[in-house]
Amino acid sequence: MASMNIPYLSQDDLIGLGLSTHQVVDSIERTIRGSVEGRVWAAPKAVITPPGDARYMMAALAAMDGPSLLAVKTVVLNPHNTELGLPQINGLVTMLDSVSGLPVAVLDGNWVTEVRTAGLSALAAKHMANPNATTIGFVGCGAQARSHLDAFAALFDLEHMVYFGRGPANQERLAQQAQALGLRTTACASGQEVLQSCDLLVTTVTHTGGAAPFLDASGMKPGAFAAVVDLAAPWQRDSFAALDRVVIDDLQQEAALPNKLCNPAFIHGDLTGLVTGTTAGRTHPNDRAAFVFRGHALGDLALSALALQTYQALEAGRSVG
Repeated sequence: MASMNIPYLSQDDLIGLGLSTHQVVDSIERTIRGSVEGRVWAAPKAVITPPGDARYMMAALAAMDGPSLLAVKTVVLNPHNTELGLPQINGLVTMLDSVSGLPVAVLDGNWVTEVRTAGLSALAAKHMANPNATTIGFVGCGAQARSHLDAFAALFDLEHMVYFGRGPANQERLAQQAQALGLRTTACASGQEVLQSCDLLVTTVTHTGGAAPFLDASGMKPGAFAAVVDLAAPWQRDSFAALDRVVIDDLQQEAALPNKLCNPAFIHGDLTGLVTGTTAGRTHPNDRAAFVFRGHALGDLALSALALQTYQALEAGRSVG
């Protein structure tokens, strides 16, 4: 085989593409519709959690034939990385041609995880949240909180952010980001105080291997929506019964995995149902709703394909210029 130059798109490269939340959400929606039409495929996540160890290792696989791309995202979450001055989550996305199997590109997995996760939440919020929401709350103030703030600010006319987190530096950085967007900010004394105070809630408490749940969904405001980004680790899972709507990312994936996100009896549908209209996001303005998710390989594929195509178009323009 002849030698090939495979592009590596770093975090800086990917940020430089300037992709908008609307582009990301539209790409995920198109990819989900492609899966319904039989042109896009995904496998359930593969997960390794070594016994007696805080690490969480994951691989996600999805492919499409228009364009011909296959994406495999591999990620390791290790809370002890903080002690080494590293992000807790690190990973890569490897892309192949889905017909020939030849390598196409490698992408920074941290950027893909942050942006696609916020994109999945934004897609769910588009269908499930009150469009007049003005107050956003965060329990957990790290990288995922920052990416979600940008995404939700693009969809809603936000005025106020309330927040609670464990790291002062992350809290300050998130507050400064919100203030730069023109939002008032209020630090809360507990996660439950945040939950009770906002129209839009995002929980991003990292996997710690055994911290006691401290969020009670029954305290959510009428009409509120929660994006549960953290495998529901900080939530009292039985309290999801108090909500009017609970949607997950993928019913098929959830059925294949042993550790359930919540009681299956509480679940009303998944992202595919929201996109195709077979699952109602809300039926009344006062409905309290939650999107509880692991992460969807179709989201990784959608964002990776969008980023790669945008990069290729920019490179083609430079070569012509």
